[in-house]
Amino acid sequence: MEDILKEFQLLNNSIRRIADRFAPAVDAGVFDRFHAFRSTSQNNALSIRGVSHPDPVTFRELRGIDDVIAGLRMNTVQFLEGLPCNNVLLYGPRGTGKSSATKALLSEYRRRGLRMIEVPRDSLIHIMEIAELVRERRERFIVFCDDLSFEEDEKSFRRIKTVLEGGLEMRPENMLIYATSNRRHLMPEKTGDNLPGMVDGELQSAETAEEKLSLSDRFGLRLGMQHFDLETYLDIVANYASLRKMRVAADELRQQAVRWSLDHGSFSGRTARQFIDDLEGRMGLKKTSSAGRST
Repeated sequence: MEDILKEFQLLNNSIRRIADRFAPAVDAGVFDRFHAFRSTSQNNALSIRGVSHPDPVTFRELRGIDDVIAGLRMNTVQFLEGLPCNNVLLYGPRGTGKSSATKALLSEYRRRGLRMIEVPRDSLIHIMEIAELVRERRERFIVFCDDLSFEEDEKSFRRIKTVLEGGLEMRPENMLIYATSNRRHLMPEKTGDNLPGMVDGELQSAETAEEKLSLSDRFGLRLGMQHFDLETYLDIVANYASLRKMRVAADELRQQAVRWSLDHGSFSGRTARQFIDDLEGRMGLKKTSSAGRST
């Protein structure tokens, strides 16, 4: 009897796996319950889940990228109003706020119908499926591709290129792609790409360079960021301290922030936030310890 039960359980598990494989991976109702989403690729099938606690970052937290934020917001408002607008590529050094500026759009405009689907690189093969899922929705969807870059032989490179511009089927009017990258052209560039003759076995290497540039060219709005200087970094630190209502003397805050940046080798916004997190934690621990001794 025990053997029969084991066999039945194995058969039941096999049937469940087969059913899961062929069942629809995306519940369309998820778009009614959440504002933010994340796609994954499971067994070559698209899956989309709601994000219960999206990053609450706001534009008040961002400093040193005012022009980028202005361009990003204007394009997004045009999108929400059903006016002509562009897919967006934000590029530049790490830690300068590319991802935060994009996520802040959801905090700012979700009440106006903005939705955001994070699509990791390995899910880009499903981007046409995502387009079809949102095409008839009343909301406006930003497909968010964070830290995007490609190697030369990746299939998803041509998938996203087609959706951006160039395919026979139109991109849904209620969907845009916003991507961030450390690479301006999203693909590795070699010295030989611009040289005539045969390079790496390819006769027309200049055409290879054109192929690489063609993807970034399809983002109509390309917003570049630069490395921050010391004063911008300190301004970001002071802004975080003010938003968190931290009681610390300006000179002391500056001195500690400079030491932190030297230890971490960067004046980036990310370094500033990490410093403030550390300082706030130390201040809180000190306050807790003092309260414990007083009792």
